[in-house]
Amino acid sequence: MGAKRLAALVALCFGLISAQAREIVFASYNLKNYFLQRHESGAPKPEVEIAALVQIIAEIHPDILGICEMGSRSDFDDFRARLVTAGLDYRAAEYVEAADPERHLALLSRLPISSRQPVTDAPFDANGHREKVKRGFLDVTIATGSGKELRLVGAHLKSKRDTPDGEALIRRHEAHLFREHLNAIFSQNPNVQLLAYGDCNDTCDQPPIREITGQRGSPQYMADLPLQDPVGDRWTHFWDAADIYSRIDYIFASRALLPHIIRAKCSVYRSDHWEAASDHRPVIATLRVPD
Repeated sequence: MGAKRLAALVALCFGLISAQAREIVFASYNLKNYFLQRHESGAPKPEVEIAALVQIIAEIHPDILGICEMGSRSDFDDFRARLVTAGLDYRAAEYVEAADPERHLALLSRLPISSRQPVTDAPFDANGHREKVKRGFLDVTIATGSGKELRLVGAHLKSKRDTPDGEALIRRHEAHLFREHLNAIFSQNPNVQLLAYGDCNDTCDQPPIREITGQRGSPQYMADLPLQDPVGDRWTHFWDAADIYSRIDYIFASRALLPHIIRAKCSVYRSDHWEAASDHRPVIATLRVPD
């Protein structure tokens, strides 16, 4: 076979493969108190911070956006309207109301949401006190085309702010319940293409993260995607009170989903104006799905 004919055949095959698959960009972002009115635990988010948020999200241009620290439903409506103005019109949305009356999990998607299974009432005992997972868990299934589905489960675990029962203990309980929810999903479908994400408020060497990932090599293992920005920095959060940069925002993928992850297009988003928007940086995962 001649070289030109071989090259044409390779190009044709590559074109057919490309035509059968497309990429979906997922981003998870803690918006840092998207409040338009003063709350007991926070002032309204300044307009300059909101503008920086919208600019960063527009730069990423995600197909699916998982959100932590969204305010009220009217705040969420305001946020969506600002994104539309910036050219980001999401056809589907989810908003979770749990024990925390101020900070909520939310999600926006260009792709349709085929089912919703939010966890809004997840109780546990901590030192003899009855507690609840403050932000609950967001759980949606996205129809990605060709009869395929992507399950997305989001969390925002207890912060490092002190509590009478101990912030680390609360976070450990919340992580345990999050893992139990993931296990329930696996029990229904061992081959589920599952993406878990969120602000876990702890580093990868700590018990809550090990609880979420599970036993390495097991069918229910959730791989912690190794994300970094273009210069190699992995941190996702700056805690100004302690002057600490750390990685506390995560994206986890099930074994069935891992082959569809495009590792070269997964990252921590780097922006010169990140601090004007939030004390967190967005994390990104890109998936290849059938078209």
